[in-house]
Amino acid sequence: MKYQELWIKENTRVQERYDLATERLAGIAGTETGKVPDPFAGYFVRMAQFAGMIEKLARRQLRDELEGLTLEELQELNQSLYADILPENYGHSYANPDYAAEALGKDFGPLLSAFYAQLRGSIVFAYECRLEDITILFETLIELYNQFEEGVPAKKAVRDVLYWFYSDYTDVTLPYRIREQLDPSLSFARDIIMESDLTDLRYLYRFGEYISHTELQVASFLNGLAEETIERMAATYTEGYRKGFEVMGRDLSRKRTVGIRYELGFERMIRAAIRQFAAMGLEAVVYRAAVWSVTQTPNRKVGYHGTSPNRQYDYDHRYDSAVYMDKAFKERKLAVLRTAYETYKREAARYAGPAVVETFGEEAFRPENKAAACALSRRQEELSLAYTNESVAVTNHYVPGDETSFTIIAFPVPEIGEDFEEIFEETIRINTLDYELYQEIQQNMIELLDQAEYVRVTGRGKNETNLRIALHRLKDITKETNFENCVADVNIPVGEVFTSPKLAGTEGLLHVLTVYLGNIQFQNLRLWFEDGMVSRYSCDNFADPEEGRKLIRQEILKNHDTLPMGEFAIGTNTTAYAMAERFGIGEKLPILIAEKMGPHFAVGDTCYSWSEDSPMYNPDGREMVARENEISALRKEDVSRAYFGCHLDITIPYSELGDIRAVCPDGTELWVIREGRFVAEGTQKLNEAL
Repeated sequence: MKYQELWIKENTRVQERYDLATERLAGIAGTETGKVPDPFAGYFVRMAQFAGMIEKLARRQLRDELEGLTLEELQELNQSLYADILPENYGHSYANPDYAAEALGKDFGPLLSAFYAQLRGSIVFAYECRLEDITILFETLIELYNQFEEGVPAKKAVRDVLYWFYSDYTDVTLPYRIREQLDPSLSFARDIIMESDLTDLRYLYRFGEYISHTELQVASFLNGLAEETIERMAATYTEGYRKGFEVMGRDLSRKRTVGIRYELGFERMIRAAIRQFAAMGLEAVVYRAAVWSVTQTPNRKVGYHGTSPNRQYDYDHRYDSAVYMDKAFKERKLAVLRTAYETYKREAARYAGPAVVETFGEEAFRPENKAAACALSRRQEELSLAYTNESVAVTNHYVPGDETSFTIIAFPVPEIGEDFEEIFEETIRINTLDYELYQEIQQNMIELLDQAEYVRVTGRGKNETNLRIALHRLKDITKETNFENCVADVNIPVGEVFTSPKLAGTEGLLHVLTVYLGNIQFQNLRLWFEDGMVSRYSCDNFADPEEGRKLIRQEILKNHDTLPMGEFAIGTNTTAYAMAERFGIGEKLPILIAEKMGPHFAVGDTCYSWSEDSPMYNPDGREMVARENEISALRKEDVSRAYFGCHLDITIPYSELGDIRAVCPDGTELWVIREGRFVAEGTQKLNEAL
C-alpha cells in the first residue's frame, strides 16, 4: 500500500524502542509477574497478552500477510481483537470501570481501566503501521507495571505516570490529529476505498475497525444497487456541498481538499463521491474518528468509523480526560495546537470543510451511569470548556469559518427493521425532493413571519410546550429578513426556515415526549427558558430525577451551567414525516432529518457562529440579518464569552405540535400552523403528505 511507505522512516527510527518494549511485555505475559502483588498481577498479565496480540497483528500487517486471509479468518481475527469489550464479555473486562474497581480497588481500578481503554487504540495503530504510537503505549504499560513491582504504590504515583504520559505525548498525538484531517497524503482509508474490489467484502477488515453485521449488510446492499443510483446518491451529497459555497457566496475555487466523514459500509457511494469531488478540483481527505483520548470529543465520533462494539463502553470512557485535565495540561494542549496549525497552515488554507454521511436506525441506547467511571470535576469542566472556546478561535484563525462550508446527508442501516430496503429507497427520494418547490413555499412562510415581533409555539395532547420566541426588529422589510430560506445544500434533505432569536423576551417551556439526541434517547425532555437562556431542565430517563438532570447537563448542555437558544426553525419536510409515520421510525431518525419534521430549537451557538459579519442573502435578494444574538455579539468585546462550541437541535414532531403563531407589534396573530397543519397562504401544499 502507498500509505505504508510513509511510515518506513518513522518506524525505523522507533524500531529499537518498539522491540525492547514488546520483548519486555512478552515476559510479563508469561511468568515474570512474581513481584507484582495480587490482584494487580492478573491485570498486567491480561494487558501484556493483549500487547502480544497487537505485536503479532502489526507484524502481519507490515508483511502484508493479512491480504491472503479468507473472509472467515478475517472475521475471526476481528472478533478476537474486540471480544473483551463486547457486551457479553464486558461484565468481566478491565475496560469496565466498575469491574476494574471491584477487582483492583476503587483507587486504582478507574485509572487502570482508563489506560486499558487507551491501550486498545493500538489495534488501529497496528493496521496503520504506526509503530511510534504503539511504542509509547507499550512503554507506559511497562512503566505502570514497574510501579507495582515492589508492592502497592501510592495512588498519586500511578496517576502521575498517566498524567505525564498524556501531557508529554500531546506533541505527538495532537499534531498528527490536525495533519490527518488536512493532509491528503495520509491516504490509508482512501487507498482502501479506491483500490479494493468492493464486491469482495474482505476489504472492510482492512480498516481495523470493529466490523458487525451492519457494515457487511450495508456494503452488500449497496453492491446490489445500480450504478446510476450510486452516482445519484453521491451527487446529492457532493452537489449539496458545492451549493453550500454558492449560497453563502464563498469561493470554492480557492480550495483544494475536502474532509470526508462516514460510517463503514458506504464505500461504493464514497468512491463515487471522491471522483465527483475530484471533478470539482477537490482531493478527498478520509480520516478516522479520533483514537487518542486527548483528541476525542465525548459521545461524538468525528471521522470514519464502524459500528461501536459496545456503546456502554464508549459511554463509560467519555470523560477519561479527568485523569489528566488541569490548568497546566490545558495550556500545554493549546500551545501544541497552535504549533500544529502553524506547521500545517498551507494545508489548512486549502481545506474547504467537511462532507459528512451519517446513519440512523440503531436501537435506542439507554446508558447506565457507572459509579467508577471517570468523571470531570467542576473545575475540570470549566477547563475543558475554556479549552474548547480557545481552541475554536485557533482553528478559525487557520481555517476561517467564513471561507469554508460543509454538507451532511443521512441513510438508514439494517437495524431499522425488516423494511430497511424500502426505507433506504424512500430516504434517497427524500434527499432529492424538488429544491425550487420548497424554496417557493418557504418564501411564502418567511414573508408572513417577517411581520412578527415574536412567535408563539405550543404543543398538543401530552406535549406541554409553550414558548415565546422574540425576533429581531427589521429596519426595512423590503431589504431585510429574519429567516433564512434553507433548502438542500449544506443540510440535506430540504427544508426549513430558521433564525437566531433575540434572547431578551424569549421564554417558556420546550417539551418533547421522546427524542433521540446523539446516541441517547431522552424521555419527557423538558427545558425551561428565561430571556433566551436555559434556566432549568428535566427528563424521565432515570428513577432519580437528579440522574436525569446530570445526563442533560452532560449530553445537551455539554457541561455548561446554561446555554442560549441559538436557533428557532420551522421544518417543512412533511414527506420525511410521512415516511417516519408510515414505517414507525420517528424516534430513530437523526437530527438531520428530524429537524425538518417540525419546529426545532437549538441550544448553544447560532448557525452563524464565527461568521456573523459575513452577509447572507436569501434567493429573493433580502439580507438575512438575524445572524447573532446578545451572547454572540460579545465577540466584539471578549471573544471568549461569545461562543460555547456546541449547537444541538431539538425537534417537536408534527404529531405533538399544536400551533405556531406570528404575533405582530399591534397584537395581530398570523397563523403559520394550527393543530399541526400548515395554514399560512402558499404553504398548504405541505399538508398533502400528512
